[in-house]
Amino acid sequence: MNDAAKSYKAFDARLKGIAKRKTRLERGYKSQVSKDGLIIFRPQKRAISPRISFRGLFYLIFGFFLFKGMIMAHLGSTIYAERVAALQEGTFIEQAGGFVMQPDRVTQAIATQLRPILKR
Repeated sequence: MNDAAKSYKAFDARLKGIAKRKTRLERGYKSQVSKDGLIIFRPQKRAISPRISFRGLFYLIFGFFLFKGMIMAHLGSTIYAERVAALQEGTFIEQAGGFVMQPDRVTQAIATQLRPILKR
């Protein structure tokens, strides 16, 4: 390899290193002044955040109860109970769905609030 190719390879490696450092610094950095007065920027270590936020989980559960309440308000509690009982007699997946869709206090409270709105 000649000198030009070696220097090009070294220059290319240096450019890749600079680009890599720049992307790490874009995620957050911490500045520090060294003893000789030079300001050095280092990537900041971040704490690992949970993948699912508690707010998102709350909205998901609330939305599910709202969905169940809307179905119960639309069908009525007797027809809803009959359909859930039919689900509980089916296959394993249907039984799991029947277990999840069982009427509970929260669903019944939501259904009583939504029934006048849906029956207009």
